[in-house]
Amino acid sequence: MNGSTLAVALLAMLAVGGVVYALLYPTLSGEKRAEKRRKDFTGPATARGVDREAQARTKRGQIAQSLKEIENRENARNKLTLETRIAQAGLNWTRRKYYMVSVATAVATGLFMWIASGNAILGAVGLFVGGFGLPAWFLKRSRNKRLQKFGTEFPNALDVIVRGIKAGLPVNDCLRIIASEAQEPVRGEFRQIVEAQTLGLPLSDATAKLFERMPCAEANFFGIVIAIQQKTGGNLSETLANLSRVLRERRKMRDKIQAVSMEAKASAAIIGCLPPAVAVLVWLSTPKYIELLWITQSGKVAILCCAIWMSIGVLVMRKMINFDI
Repeated sequence: MNGSTLAVALLAMLAVGGVVYALLYPTLSGEKRAEKRRKDFTGPATARGVDREAQARTKRGQIAQSLKEIENRENARNKLTLETRIAQAGLNWTRRKYYMVSVATAVATGLFMWIASGNAILGAVGLFVGGFGLPAWFLKRSRNKRLQKFGTEFPNALDVIVRGIKAGLPVNDCLRIIASEAQEPVRGEFRQIVEAQTLGLPLSDATAKLFERMPCAEANFFGIVIAIQQKTGGNLSETLANLSRVLRERRKMRDKIQAVSMEAKASAAIIGCLPPAVAVLVWLSTPKYIELLWITQSGKVAILCCAIWMSIGVLVMRKMINFDI
């Protein structure tokens, strides 16, 4: 065997050995096992990330659906019936009693205006004002006073719920404590929530009906918080504590603005009362000098124009000094 044959055989052995090494090296070195372990490790993590994203999307969808349902309920509540207005005012009147009171006030006001002026037109105006204006004004005034009392006491009720939950009490027991120990009108409203739950109504629906009886931001916020917590979960005590703090800050800001604007309100009251007061003083001192305003045609036109401009000025000043928070 010559040298060329040995060289060819050696090269062939080296080639075969290289092929065998290339094919068997991943198995011998453990690369396949390492790659398998990497896949086994990264696969579940990716799946967990996908699951978390899916859960987050589901939660966002539930929150959006809850907000949409609450918005639809609020739009439906904008159409107030007479019974709803009476309930918001805190009165136990029926529709028939309201109409009877309206008729009585219309007759009393019409007779008073007719006897005081001797004019049938003013008597008819008194009938209209007494029948449609005074009862509606009384309902609105009673409703605003009740809402003001509710807004003052409601943060204290939220604090009771927060402390009860932190102490380990169920939410229903906290609501019963408020329904028995809080001040009116919070006590009566939470009593209705407890009674609604006793009849089988869910807590979210029972608290949502609170806004129908008490149309204020405090009741609306409370209903939204409970509805979202019932569907998505979360720390209810922390959420209600934040809500109580926000309501107190709003109340503090409202009182601060009212105190700052009292000077402007006093100035507006003086400006609005000054012309009638001067007219009365002039009439008391020299009645013949001012009586031309109501015994002559030009004077009546002047009084009418002045009354219109004064009304516009009073409404503009009222708009400038009233703030909604």
